[in-house]
Amino acid sequence: MPRIALIVAYDGHDYSGWQYQSEEIPTVQRELQRALTRIANCSIVVRCAGRTDSGVHASKQVACFDTPVVRPDKAWVMGSNTHLPSSISVEWAAEVAPDFDPRYSATARRYIYLVHNHRVRSALMPNYLTREHRPLDIGVMQEAAQFLMGQHDFTSFRAAHCQAQSPVRHVQRVDVRRTGDLVLIDITANAFLQHMVRNITGVLLDVGAGVKPASWVSALLKDRDRTKAGITAPANG
Repeated sequence: MPRIALIVAYDGHDYSGWQYQSEEIPTVQRELQRALTRIANCSIVVRCAGRTDSGVHASKQVACFDTPVVRPDKAWVMGSNTHLPSSISVEWAAEVAPDFDPRYSATARRYIYLVHNHRVRSALMPNYLTREHRPLDIGVMQEAAQFLMGQHDFTSFRAAHCQAQSPVRHVQRVDVRRTGDLVLIDITANAFLQHMVRNITGVLLDVGAGVKPASWVSALLKDRDRTKAGITAPANG
């Protein structure tokens, strides 16, 4: 049975995350499976490299599915997009090896969190930026972020209801940079825990605003206590 890999982009604003919950709840997986099922003329179940929270967007989400029918790669792309809402797009499709798995074959995941750092809200892209009115010191945020590098227990940065079996993750790269009023927090890791990026962002924003020192990040990693960390940054960033 052929296994097809996809690259998918979506605006998560109107969805309750990636994972299918029911036919009544709008999720990215639900919409994608509906569209692919129409192309295949049989039920399709899609797996992805990593589930996203409600309201979170994706530009290069990797997914795959098995199908008993053969279709040209173009049909999986163009046909699916015909049946998908405008907020979801299949960008690429190709047959892959039978043992390919988007989750376990992945070498890394990357998230970029966008912050509009200004005392006045912007009318542009409100669903893609989180506003932080406090002036942010990017240098100290970058200093603090380096404590995240390497393999650590990220219990202090995971959601209370996170279902991951282990809180240990390996951060391969983290970078905080500014372009005008836009601050980017760019993190690459082997995998992420639920809310991990948003919790890291909440901590770094407090550090950047001068509420906490850069060393607070190191202390939180050692404490392994979510209640001692900062707020969870909003999903739209």
